[in-house]
Amino acid sequence: MKAWAKWGLLAVAGIVVAAQFFGPARTNPAGDPAEHMYAQLKLAPDEQKVFRGACADCHTNDTRWPWYSYVAPVSWWTIDHVNHGRSHMNVSEWGKFPPRTQAALLDEMCEQVREERMPLPSYQPMHPEARFTPEQRRAFCAWTESLQPRIPAAVPAPTPQP
Repeated sequence: MKAWAKWGLLAVAGIVVAAQFFGPARTNPAGDPAEHMYAQLKLAPDEQKVFRGACADCHTNDTRWPWYSYVAPVSWWTIDHVNHGRSHMNVSEWGKFPPRTQAALLDEMCEQVREERMPLPSYQPMHPEARFTPEQRRAFCAWTESLQPRIPAAVPAPTPQP
């Protein structure tokens, strides 16, 4: 092997090793368990399992960080996906959303799953529980629809007194 090739490989290896010490942090922010969708909609354990398997890693503060989320540069991509997912919908903060938003989020969950945009195709190879059959997609939508009546009615604003 040529000397320049050896030095090139050593340089690449050095960069890969150094990259392990830099990058974004994996976070699971603390929150109020009473604000979580599980508590707000009084989800039974089997209902929580439906959501946990395919959605919770990116859409709650309870992310399970797999081994590859510790290996750069894949870790940067994974952390970015989680942060992006939480920014769109974080059910750990469900109680902070007004009822109309909660209803819209349940509708959006169904639409995303039905149209096979969620769970992300890139998430599914390492998470077989997130691979939905057409029947599971229909069941997921039926589940989100069944949750709609559990959303508390909006409290009307007080009427000003003359």
